[in-house]
Amino acid sequence: MSTSATPQVEIRQFPCLSDNFGVLIHDPESGTTIAIDVPDAAPYLAVLDETGWKLSHILITHHHWDHVQGLSALKEKTDAHVIGPERSRQKISGMDATVEDGDKVLTGPFEALAMSTPGHTLDQISWYYPALKFAHTGDTLFSLGCGRLFEGDAEMMWASLDKLKRILPKDTVIYCGHEYTQSNAKFALTIDPDNTDLLDRAKEVEALRADGKPTLPTTMAQELATNPFLRADEPSVKAALGMADASDAAVFAEIRTRKDNA
Repeated sequence: MSTSATPQVEIRQFPCLSDNFGVLIHDPESGTTIAIDVPDAAPYLAVLDETGWKLSHILITHHHWDHVQGLSALKEKTDAHVIGPERSRQKISGMDATVEDGDKVLTGPFEALAMSTPGHTLDQISWYYPALKFAHTGDTLFSLGCGRLFEGDAEMMWASLDKLKRILPKDTVIYCGHEYTQSNAKFALTIDPDNTDLLDRAKEVEALRADGKPTLPTTMAQELATNPFLRADEPSVKAALGMADASDAAVFAEIRTRKDNA
């Protein structure tokens, strides 16, 4: 799959492993090519061979194996500069530089903001390119879903999602780690069944998957309108759960628990 971030910059999204995505950002003017995570080196090398692009940078979101297991092989083949979370300096081999929350890094002509969004893992970084209206949220925010809480807790994850809501403009195009949207849609409808935007999105997702097409990328506007995990602060969602007076974090925790048990 290929989409344009600007008239010049090209973004390629392609499947890796069973349900992961690989992502490459290419700027023809500067020759910069940026990879986000490396679930498997082979699909990246195939796209690079097909396009003739030279990989210059690799950005890592978190330490889980299905996001970094191809890193060593891809770096060895391309000698790309690898940047990832400081919290996993000892867990991820091959990083040339590390970032913490709020750090800005220059990858070719484009500046990326590193946003710490812990919950799924403690080291999770979401990468945001304001000039490209592009964000990669790793396993924090999915289309119609969010990551499981392996290392953090519900309050931490809600704070991370709320941070994305505050920082990312509605027209930001969102890429993430996995193709989970179809199952997320079915669950979302149990939480927010009268949401007409969600009903429309669920139909769209069914049609895309029936055609073997990806449901990603999404947009921040679309997720704000349809994703129950981002909408835990909405009075209509609280009322539907019988939690009208509960805190936003408590409502999020209830939704996450229901998804875990679904």
